[in-house]
Amino acid sequence: MSQSQFPQVRKLVTELPGPKSKEFAQRKQEAVSSCVATQNPIYAQYAGGGIIVDLDGNSFIDMGSGIAVTTVGATNERVAAAIKKQADHFTHTCFMTTPYQGYVEVCEFLNQATPGDFSKRSVLLNSGSEAVENAVKVARQYTGKPAVAAFEHAYHGRTNLTMAMTSKVSPYKSGYGPFAPEVYRMPMSNPYRDGLSGDEAAARTINWLEKMIGAKNLACIVIEPLQGEGGFIVPAEGFLQNLAKWASENEVVFVADEVQCGYGRTGKMFDSEWEGITPDVICTAKGIAGGMPLSAVTGREEIMNAGVAGGLGGTYGGNPVSCAAALAVAESIKKDGLLEVAQRFEKIIRERLSALAASDQRIGDVRGRGAMMAIELVDSEGKPDAGLAKEIQNRAYQRGVILLACGTEGNVIRMLPPLSMPDELLDDALGVIEQILKEI
Repeated sequence: MSQSQFPQVRKLVTELPGPKSKEFAQRKQEAVSSCVATQNPIYAQYAGGGIIVDLDGNSFIDMGSGIAVTTVGATNERVAAAIKKQADHFTHTCFMTTPYQGYVEVCEFLNQATPGDFSKRSVLLNSGSEAVENAVKVARQYTGKPAVAAFEHAYHGRTNLTMAMTSKVSPYKSGYGPFAPEVYRMPMSNPYRDGLSGDEAAARTINWLEKMIGAKNLACIVIEPLQGEGGFIVPAEGFLQNLAKWASENEVVFVADEVQCGYGRTGKMFDSEWEGITPDVICTAKGIAGGMPLSAVTGREEIMNAGVAGGLGGTYGGNPVSCAAALAVAESIKKDGLLEVAQRFEKIIRERLSALAASDQRIGDVRGRGAMMAIELVDSEGKPDAGLAKEIQNRAYQRGVILLACGTEGNVIRMLPPLSMPDELLDDALGVIEQILKEI
């Protein structure tokens, strides 16, 4: 069913959860590991535009986009048509045994679209975690050095290496160690909390890099230009530029993890463009293929080609159906003017939430870019208020709005609307948040 076949309105027709969702919640409990958590006890039947319709016919405003995945919409017509066409030809051959054109075309696009006027190469994989892990692999291979610098509040994935790089312990890391060695945690620029300028924050971090690791031991710096799970933290202006300059001067590979913030969501194809930096390597995933599993590592030719033939790859990496979807996503972003939509969404969200913050001291900060915006919630002493975030999230669900929380302290409400969402739905969702804050 395409989005045109169901109304783009918030509408609840049963108690929540409805009887069909309750049935599947019970079946989940009996079939799925309890370690796989679900935020809301509803089960999707259709999704598209800015709406998710559950099995009971309730329509929810989707402010999560499957955690920044369905950027172009969950039923994008170009993506759906491309998937069907490719599936009618073949679903898999494994690029390493019998290659196909889609893989090459996606790599060509990424080499052209990512920042940097130099020769690049790409490798396609399955997930954001896998992309980050392979970025570290190529950096170590190229430099011959072992150490990796990650940052406070970072989230990079759930593999053993990326768990080591991820900052938050629970639920992502607790009990799953020991973790990969030679990963060092660096201080992140957080203007709301540390009050430092970009130059000051960078000087602090560089001091730590030199004292705790040493450039001669450091293969790469891996950083999210706009942090995702860590709380949508936007570093102070100049912080990333200073780090990138230091890395270049010290033969350290600068890796931008743009898995959540990249690929059109912040109003440019890559968030690094807003920061005025040119990473040596960029990791992409999530929104790259409209919901199909695909990720990529794109970087300087000399870095990406440093290893031996066969050193990179994977059975499903760059699956042909996912590649077809990725090319359709890129076409949709361009032809549908979605970068401009993301910038318009930021203006709408920022104006509404900033006005709300001016009269409500519980909103400590409004931040983000494009269709990746957030509010940090605090108590009367300015300390993180995770309870308030959870209460807003729960009440929003009961009124038909799906919101996601994030942040190391769990006190940040993030907004990741699909760029296919009508403006009136976005306005409705923001109105629900305003009303809930007035009631609590």
